[in-house]
Amino acid sequence: MNLKNFYWYFPKALPERICNDIIKYGNMKNEKIAITGKYTEKAEKGKPLSENEIIDLKKKRDSNIVWLDENWIYKEIHPYIRAANINAGWNFEWDWTEQCQFTKYKLNQHYGWHCDSWNEPYAMDKENVNIRGKIRKLSMTICLSDEKDYKGGEFEFQPRFEEDPNYIVECKEVRQKGSIVVFPSFIWHRVKAVTEGTRYSLVVWNLGKPFV
Repeated sequence: MNLKNFYWYFPKALPERICNDIIKYGNMKNEKIAITGKYTEKAEKGKPLSENEIIDLKKKRDSNIVWLDENWIYKEIHPYIRAANINAGWNFEWDWTEQCQFTKYKLNQHYGWHCDSWNEPYAMDKENVNIRGKIRKLSMTICLSDEKDYKGGEFEFQPRFEEDPNYIVECKEVRQKGSIVVFPSFIWHRVKAVTEGTRYSLVVWNLGKPFV
């Protein structure tokens, strides 16, 4: 798929008050170790990972998360998803937003190269009927932290449709508190290790029927 824009951003879009409310609310809940890759299915079945599996997992992804599903959060972020989809020229059809992932990156925590979409849509036997047969189309990341509160934690893209496989773009526009970046879920990206402080972010995935 040829894209004129592989991400769209809104600098300092969310008011500081909203960012602080999300951080406060997220910190009130019990956090979990973020899971990815081959350990996802095991975690979904409620099976604990072994010590060696956790060590292996953290080579790829090391962060702590809390799931949020509050209407007041969706009300704040949905207009930006719609605007980015139009302004960037993607015009993807989507009709559902998954739970928001409140993410903490503490000292040395990171998330290696990955994309948010999968080879297959959500299974038709999923308990949530709103996600059955759908794929992640639009991803959103919101910076909740002030850039003075942490170092490292750079958010980078690697658009693999470029001729140069080593072509990497740092999304500097999303470092300021309240800034938002929206991008197609098949775009590869990463969060580099935090070297000082804590980086708070909110990640959201938006679903629709598979591309045809």
